[in-house]
Amino acid sequence: MQKRGKRRFNWQIFAMAMAGVLYLLVFNYIPMFGIAIAFKDLDYSMNIMKDLMEKPWVGMSNFIKFVTDAQFGSVMYNTLVLGILELVITFPIPIMFALLLNELRSQRFRKVVQTTTYFPYFISWVVFAGIVQMFVSSDGGFINDVLMRFHVINQPIPFLSQPGYFYPIIIISSVIKGTGWGSVVYVSAIAGVDQEIYEAAHIDGANRWKTALYVTIPCIMPTVMVMLLLAISGILGSGFDRIYMLQNPLNLVRSEVLDTYVYKVGIADRRYSYTTAVGLFRSVVAVVLLGSSNYIAKKKTGNGIF
Repeated sequence: MQKRGKRRFNWQIFAMAMAGVLYLLVFNYIPMFGIAIAFKDLDYSMNIMKDLMEKPWVGMSNFIKFVTDAQFGSVMYNTLVLGILELVITFPIPIMFALLLNELRSQRFRKVVQTTTYFPYFISWVVFAGIVQMFVSSDGGFINDVLMRFHVINQPIPFLSQPGYFYPIIIISSVIKGTGWGSVVYVSAIAGVDQEIYEAAHIDGANRWKTALYVTIPCIMPTVMVMLLLAISGILGSGFDRIYMLQNPLNLVRSEVLDTYVYKVGIADRRYSYTTAVGLFRSVVAVVLLGSSNYIAKKKTGNGIF
């Protein structure tokens, strides 16, 4: 009987795996020691590392300051409203777009559509926000010109200067920028569906609508559920760059969210402990949302992240 050969150690794969572990260690785990800043008084500190070792512990005082802050209500309201709108409006659109792409019979046309819709994702929010500002500008902006040409309005509307228009502008611009790229995961999931299931559905007389409803959607539901749970956990993450680039003093009542608030208070005002506490508060809420939503999803659908 021939002896089994000794398994060879594959150092190339080991090196690739360790590179990922090292990345997580350096950028995700080691910085977690900075959580201690939230429980000390390091606001306005000139030497954070030195003060972190010498300054006394202040317990939950930084968290209490945030909860009792005059801006807490408006900042949390804006963050939650934008997060819920993203979840209700922005999240389903890439799924529907992927389903529509799957129905295109011409491969060439499908590639053209995919490339066209992917392109905005690779434009930075700095540039994309400038494009949005030109479109909604009250001085020769495309939107105002169209509305006036069709006599919908009598004079240009300063969209970015009126707080009531801020939410729609953010949601619509996010849909335009992220739909194509967001559909990549769902297109890949649809491509992995067994074609024999489609053939069986066609033999049973199912049309395109019924095939999508009773075959495609159930087959990609585990992927949709994972992405939904991640979206729920990130409901307090509004996205700093897109908000900050479209923010101005006139729409601040609707545009100030946790991300921009932390930047202004933490960087501009140098309140390091206070904003670390705010960031930790958001992280704890994200973990609670992820755990609870995953538990409910496992109970109701049997699908979840863990």
